[in-house]
Amino acid sequence: MKFNVTVLLTLLITATFAQPQKKIEVLTLGSFHFAFRNLDLIKTSTDDQIDVLEPKYPKEIEEINELIAKFKPTIIVIERDPIKQAKYDSLYNKYLEGHYKLGRDEVEQIGFRIARMMKLKTLYCVNDWGSNYEMLNPVLEGKDSLENKKFMNYFNKCTDTIKQYFPKPIFKTKGIRAELIKKNNSNNIKMDFGTYLIGVFKYETKDNEFFGPDFVTGWWFNRNLRIFRNIQKINAKPTDRILVIFGAGHMTLLNSFFDSSPEYKLQKVNEYLK
Repeated sequence: MKFNVTVLLTLLITATFAQPQKKIEVLTLGSFHFAFRNLDLIKTSTDDQIDVLEPKYPKEIEEINELIAKFKPTIIVIERDPIKQAKYDSLYNKYLEGHYKLGRDEVEQIGFRIARMMKLKTLYCVNDWGSNYEMLNPVLEGKDSLENKKFMNYFNKCTDTIKQYFPKPIFKTKGIRAELIKKNNSNNIKMDFGTYLIGVFKYETKDNEFFGPDFVTGWWFNRNLRIFRNIQKINAKPTDRILVIFGAGHMTLLNSFFDSSPEYKLQKVNEYLK
């Protein structure tokens, strides 16, 4: 009898630990920046920009939010630095109380609106800017002014090199939803990522033939890994559903991280937007 009980307990424990853990569902929305601050490498000309606060856009944004809200997120993460968490908590609470008029940014037009629809108490600021190799700092920080000037000239000229790979935005002619669908198309995401493997990626100095790859490692790969780690720090439960709202350029790496991770199950946002 003792043997049978022992065997039974062993089987129960084995079965319990053998059960695959339920993955946390994630939906990533790669967006253009609604406020057009033009802080990215590729700028949007004034002629191609739109004002999302114009009367014709709020209804479309509302429809987009209703589609994404069908995912039923319990956690929303936004492209803002963690140090700004208190600021965005304050703005969001004022919005809930009816004392704050939303600005143009997608963080507010999409993030705040969906968070209110889902009755969420906060949105999580998870952005990071990456960490460079220390050996690059003399050039990047301008301590070697000559090399810094050479690098910055090269960096700025890269815009012309990679601009040809970016399709012209269609939000002005076909609408915001059409632009979001285009940006989250897997082929466009892959092409976007490819632009980080040309241009500045090929930059060399007399002392470092891999200066470009080293720079991109910190500027882009390390940045997105840190963003992913910040999302992990939220300690979501298996029953949670995470909506990630970030610039579309981040999606190749972030989507790959979520898709590869044993903790998360990545959903396709275009299945909601379409």
